[in-house]
Order: sequence, then C-alpha cells, then structure tokens
Amino acid sequence: MHAVATAALPVFALILVGWLAARKRLLGPTASDVLNRYVVYLSLPALLFRAMSQVTWDQLAHAGYLLSFLGGIAAAFAVALVAHRGKATPLTDVSIEALSNSYANVGFMGIPLCLVIFGPQSLAPAVVATLMTACVLFGVSIALIEADQRQGQHFATTAAKVGGALIRNPLLISPVLGFAWAATGAPLPESIDRFLVLLGNSASPCALIAIGLFLAQTEAGGDGVVVARVVAAKLLVQPAITALLAFGVFSMPPVWAWTAVLLSALPIGTGPFILAQLYGRDARVASRTILLSTLASVITISALVAWIEGHGVR
Repeated sequence: MHAVATAALPVFALILVGWLAARKRLLGPTASDVLNRYVVYLSLPALLFRAMSQVTWDQLAHAGYLLSFLGGIAAAFAVALVAHRGKATPLTDVSIEALSNSYANVGFMGIPLCLVIFGPQSLAPAVVATLMTACVLFGVSIALIEADQRQGQHFATTAAKVGGALIRNPLLISPVLGFAWAATGAPLPESIDRFLVLLGNSASPCALIAIGLFLAQTEAGGDGVVVARVVAAKLLVQPAITALLAFGVFSMPPVWAWTAVLLSALPIGTGPFILAQLYGRDARVASRTILLSTLASVITISALVAWIEGHGVR
C-alpha cells in the first residue's frame, strides 16, 4: 500500500484542496473557469509539447497500446448504444451518455498520476492516450451529435465544423507540434526548454485543484439508473476490456500496458458536461456522473495502484 500513500492519496488530496477552496470561497466565483483555462491553454500544452518534442517514432510505435486503449473506449461507448437500442432517445443524448461512459480524465488527472507512479517514462503513452481521448473519442462524439443536430445538411458542412473544433483544441495541437519538432532532430533551445519546464510543472497541481473546484459546483440530479450505468461502464467496463487487450492479446512494454489500464480506469472528465451545455441538453446527469465517478475512483484507483505496486512496475 506504499504506492497508494505516496502516489494516489496526494493526487486526491489536491482535488480535495480545490473542493474545500470552492466551498470556503477562497478564490472567488470565477476561479474554476480561470484555472481551467490556464491549464487547458497554457500549462498542460507546455507539458505535452515538451514531452512529445523528446520522443522518437520508435517510442510511439506500439500498435497494441493504441488498440488496447481504443478497445476499452469502444466497449464503454457501446454500453450506451446498447442500452438505448430500440428506444426513441435522440442521438445527441445517446452520444453524450456514451461519451461519459468512455471519456477518461486523462489530461487533468491521468498525466499527474502517471508521473507520480511510473515517472517520466509514462509521459509518451499518457500523451498518446490524451490524443486518442481529445481527438478520436471527442471527434466521434461531436460528429454524431452534429449529424443529429444537422439532419438534412451536407456532410461536408458537418465535417468542416468538427475538423475546425479539433484543430483549435490546444490539447491536440501542442503534442502534434511537439512531435513535429522532434522529427527535425534538433534539441529545444535551453531557454525555451527551461520556460516549458517551468510552465509545464504547474499543470499537474493546477489541473487537480481545478477538478476540485469544478466538483464543488456540480448540481445533483439525473436518472439514478442512467448515472449508475455510466459510472459502472467508466470505472469497470473500460479498464477491464483495456486490461484484457493489453495483457491478453497484444504485446507491449509493461509500463505502457499498465499505463493504458490506469488511464482507462480514471473517472469521467469534463468533456461530456461541456458538450451537454454546448448543445442545450440537461447537464445534471453529466455533472453527477463526474462527481460520483471521481468519488468512487478514490477506492478503485487506490486499489489499482496497490495492484500495480504489487507487480513491481516502476
């Protein structure tokens, strides 16, 4: 249980600090939005850019890792599709629920946790998982919602809007630019590298506190059956399928396999809540599932971290 005390608990403690700060109104009513923007647009892109600027194509060429992580996403995503099969539920609502089932909080919670447990060697697989979540999963969900919202419109119009939303996402742009720099073979200038280190080092604590600030403002509500199904799909189905694929089907370095499982086991990120608000749907279900999955993950992630420690993965 040493890893739980030294790795998992500090992560959740920072989330608790953010929650308490919001409850005590220490940072003002706009703190959650401001800190979230700081992480999304400044500190986390700096961390992702620097991480990708130091990797090689050979380090990323683990097809089994991609298929394992995407397989877990697909399985959890499909839970919502099956649950609403034959019902008259709008595709927009089904898509947001499916996104909740599979949208791991990789950027805000996963990267800090991986750095603590596995060290810098886990940054490359964590960045790849961030790309899969922010680009592939988010892109598919937006495409389904736009297709539902724009029935009768030309496909090119919908595709252009989805593509535009993705290329403006700093969590997608920064690692792509970082890998482009790595492809040149030139090291980062020392001053720029130092700047990125200083800015990127603030990403983990700020991201975790931002989660706490957000959770303190979530609203209760939503169908209890739907909420339970979403939380179970996210915390149980997704990591189980990912583990089955990572250890039973494909071959990859142990750190990559365990990183895939750990990231798949993370609670729900804010993506579904953002889309629910953006498209005018009831955001209470998304908000509640984020809260409950985060609370439940205190137990599930701690257990997983203890299991990882038992296998001596570092």
